[in-house]
Amino acid sequence: MGVHKLLWSYNGIIVLLLSGFMCVTQTKINQSMGARSFLEQVPVLPMPATESFLLTVFALALMAVLGWIYRHSDQLKPHWRLVVFFAEVGSCVLLMRSINLAYDGVVLLVVADIMCRYGGRHLEYFLVAAMLGLYFVSNYNLAVFQMKVIPFEAYISYYDPAAQTVLLAARNVFVSVNIALFVIYMVLLVKGKHEEKERIRLLNEKLGEANERLRAYAIEAERMAETRERNRLAREIHDTLGHALTGIVAGLDACILTVEAAPDFTRAQLEKIRDTAQRGMTDVRRSVKKLRPADLEKLPFREALTRMTEEFAASSGMDIHFTVVGWPESLREDQEEVIYRVVQEGITNANRHGRAKTVNLTIGCSEGKLRIIIADDGTGCEDVKQGFGLRHMKERLELLHGSLNFWNDAGFIVEAEIPMNQEEAV
Repeated sequence: MGVHKLLWSYNGIIVLLLSGFMCVTQTKINQSMGARSFLEQVPVLPMPATESFLLTVFALALMAVLGWIYRHSDQLKPHWRLVVFFAEVGSCVLLMRSINLAYDGVVLLVVADIMCRYGGRHLEYFLVAAMLGLYFVSNYNLAVFQMKVIPFEAYISYYDPAAQTVLLAARNVFVSVNIALFVIYMVLLVKGKHEEKERIRLLNEKLGEANERLRAYAIEAERMAETRERNRLAREIHDTLGHALTGIVAGLDACILTVEAAPDFTRAQLEKIRDTAQRGMTDVRRSVKKLRPADLEKLPFREALTRMTEEFAASSGMDIHFTVVGWPESLREDQEEVIYRVVQEGITNANRHGRAKTVNLTIGCSEGKLRIIIADDGTGCEDVKQGFGLRHMKERLELLHGSLNFWNDAGFIVEAEIPMNQEEAV
């Protein structure tokens, strides 16, 4: 704090001025042959002028260093901090002794350091005890009987009455200014501490509000995560079971018609249906465990997609033409899974709802986008409504910032687009 530094600088100057004044006066007394009459007025023999001034400088420097250490003693243990404080008190006593207790304003420096640093629960008691102790030591009327010092009045008696008046008035001004600076320092310190407490209170209120918002956000995020997980499981189960069951139903329908006329064909068809059912069960288990479809785990993506369409065609009897006009260089796992599920749902819907005999699946890349077109020759739909399958296809694509379009045109057409330069969905 600037006032604290000013208080220290002011007291340092006053102490050095008083010490210098007494040294100069003592030298003049010696040179004027008035030492005998001076010694008759004082209770003790004065210290040599130079040694007295050097002692003052040493005591002032020591007190300044100890005060600085005490004010910046955050890393010190409590008992070492107490040692530094009492050392500062001792240097304060030594400083006042070096100037013969002519000025006791330095006591306020110690009090200022206490106020600046000490923040315990019993601050007021500690301050009162420290100030009373320092005052007892520094007060001339109480200490003069135990500490034989030369009174300041003995030095100014060397000068004429007018000079004495000026000197006494100057010392009183020094004391008054020091008290004024101390009061200003205390006011600013108390104001600063009050503002700090108010700032901490406001920060605590804001922290409490932030905690409440964070708690509400955590609850909402958990609820949203649960909803997303339910939707994910619903999509996965719908896609896997729906795809598998559609193929099984279509295959069984064919078996019913051929069971008597072509038993060998029916047996082969039933084996394909069994394989489809087993893969559907595997996909359901993996979906519940949040894993990718089995074929995507075992095969390269393009081969997995080809195998899925071929098996569905074999089990359902539907003719699927898979055409690639441009294949992306690399796909992320989340993109592969979305494309796989979109194709799976598209051909399943073509068989289940459109009763299609032929499906043309086209995949290509252009302008930084992957396009999937699924066109069937089924019955189509006059009034297209987004059911469970279409809605899940759209949700999956939106996770990758993609889009879904569908319309009737001599059957039903589904077109999906996925940007290839997007970051992985969270």
